[in-house]
Amino acid sequence: MPAVGALLAMPFSGRLAYRYALRPFVTVSIVAWCGALVLPALPTSLALLCVSLLVCGAAAGLGDMAMNAEGVLVENLYGRSVMSSFHGFWSLGVLAGAAVSALASHAAVDARLQFAVEALALAAVGVAAARLMLNDLRTGEAPAPPRFALPTRPVLLIGLVGLCAVFGEQAGTDWSALYIRNELGGSASAAALAVSAFAITMAAARLVGDRVIRRVGPVASVRISGACAAAGAVAVVLAPDLPAGLVGFALLGIGVALVVPIVFAAAGRVGPHPGRSIAGVAGVAYASGLVAPGVIGGIAAASSLTTSFCLVAGLVAIMALTAGVLRSRDERSE
Repeated sequence: MPAVGALLAMPFSGRLAYRYALRPFVTVSIVAWCGALVLPALPTSLALLCVSLLVCGAAAGLGDMAMNAEGVLVENLYGRSVMSSFHGFWSLGVLAGAAVSALASHAAVDARLQFAVEALALAAVGVAAARLMLNDLRTGEAPAPPRFALPTRPVLLIGLVGLCAVFGEQAGTDWSALYIRNELGGSASAAALAVSAFAITMAAARLVGDRVIRRVGPVASVRISGACAAAGAVAVVLAPDLPAGLVGFALLGIGVALVVPIVFAAAGRVGPHPGRSIAGVAGVAYASGLVAPGVIGGIAAASSLTTSFCLVAGLVAIMALTAGVLRSRDERSE
């Protein structure tokens, strides 16, 4: 349901980014996103939970687009890659959120209280940070985008590269623990270690990834990333024991780490409305949030998780083969 909400909201976000200045748009979307965090703890039925998650996803989709549009603006002003570091802090946030939730659960803190306190704290941090952000003065010079904007062909191609990367992320985040338990016979603590290995290596790779992108360029970076991710997925499939499986998930985390930041940066260079292009790429890429659970789970039910990760290996390898679509128009004409 969060993925559905995000996909429904993102086509409208390009027009919103054009109509409203980027700084207040980021501020409002972050506050709405934080406010929506409280909703999933309130429902007393499955139907109400689905509605609350739908709202959360829509707020997250708008906030995601707004922040990435700001990131593209900052990266363009710097004239060098910085987007990977921004996404590295997202990965650190995932780790911090998991740690705080684990502590709150261990202390038997009511989820409604936990989410309310977190929402207030995160909204305060977001508003304070947004006050220092920049507005994109160029968007007013271009014609207004349509109210509901579907992705253009270049944006769609870039988004498909992102879809493969997000599929790999979903596999590592959602299925690594189950793989260690079911396929390699690991304990519950070993299964948790697989998720940590994936998340930590992905965060570390993103925090240092800008140096790699500056040195070899975005296209070569995605090709190297795709090869690394494919090697990690193959290592998972062929793993004879627990250590080999953990190494495979660590390589998968490193391999998918840089692709989504590069994809968003590439989208921000397409067309006169960076916000619209970023929203289009995000909509296509985050469709993996709908596709991956059903596909991986369906294949696992019909065969095994090992077979599912064969598909993951193929998709992340496609990232390397299709990286050329991330070249800018100027680079293609040379």
